[in-house]
Amino acid sequence: MLYLHGISTDATFNLAFEEYMFTKIPRGQECFLLWQNKSAVIVGKHQNTMEEINHEFVREHGIQVVRRMSGGGAVYHDLGNLNFTFIADHEFGGQFDLSKFADRVVSALNELGIPAERTGRNDMTIEGRKFSGNAQYIRSGRILHHGTLLFNSDLDVIQQVLTVNKDKYESKGFKSVRSRVVNIADYLKGTVSLREFEGLLLRSLFGPEGYEEYQLTAEDMAAINQLRDQKYATWEWNFGQSPQYNVRKERRFGAGQISLLLQVERGIIQDIHIYGDFFGDGIPELENMFKGARLKEDVIAERLRGCDVSQYVSGLTNEEFLEALLY
Repeated sequence: MLYLHGISTDATFNLAFEEYMFTKIPRGQECFLLWQNKSAVIVGKHQNTMEEINHEFVREHGIQVVRRMSGGGAVYHDLGNLNFTFIADHEFGGQFDLSKFADRVVSALNELGIPAERTGRNDMTIEGRKFSGNAQYIRSGRILHHGTLLFNSDLDVIQQVLTVNKDKYESKGFKSVRSRVVNIADYLKGTVSLREFEGLLLRSLFGPEGYEEYQLTAEDMAAINQLRDQKYATWEWNFGQSPQYNVRKERRFGAGQISLLLQVERGIIQDIHIYGDFFGDGIPELENMFKGARLKEDVIAERLRGCDVSQYVSGLTNEEFLEALLY
């Protein structure tokens, strides 16, 4: 197992760092990263950034907004939060399975006396309150699994910086985002700094076998900086254009929130954009299937014939997509 500790707290650099390591590490080699961002909102690959953040709060407080390469929902990072990343071979085609790596972290935390558990689609919780959100990116037989670890974050900011759909937390019995989240530090005995926690976590994860620490070279740094400048620091990647639409449809399924923005003229779908906190890939290809189609059940069902929507949106059935689009 290779191990790298992040050298920057700039979110644009760190997301480039993740992607670079994902492409650099060869098959058969596993890698583990720990890294931190200064105040930043990290949005999922398939989300409409403009609708996920409190723009005024972000601007006034100098909070970075950066899109990651994995799906899932928007999360807030600060220097009280620790991010982890596993990079490894993937044996299950394009299927997302967050249990393998999340369970390793849960077990490591349990060994430290923290009553953590994996719950729902992609969360880790303590006594029902969330301290970690997880997401994955899969490509060419490799998987990147990453997540947050709220250690001693400013939980009040989370409520102010994210525009979370009320259904997401009210369905779990909470009245606000703030009441739904918790810091790990509250469950550790005595006073433990975040740096001390990092050491405890590494020992608990990798035991006596340990890990081989990797130091970034000048060549690595140049490549990461180039990727940052060309992708993660650009407005086009992080925000993109807000599409015009005259029909909006939203549904929440087990696969996540599905938001459909359509431009419909005389009953014909001229344009369609699919957003949400789901996991998946190839969304532009799925969108193109419905351009030019009449917005009628029999026509849409015919377009779906021979298509498996779950190959684009993990866990979503054709019937659910049809429901989201038509009703």
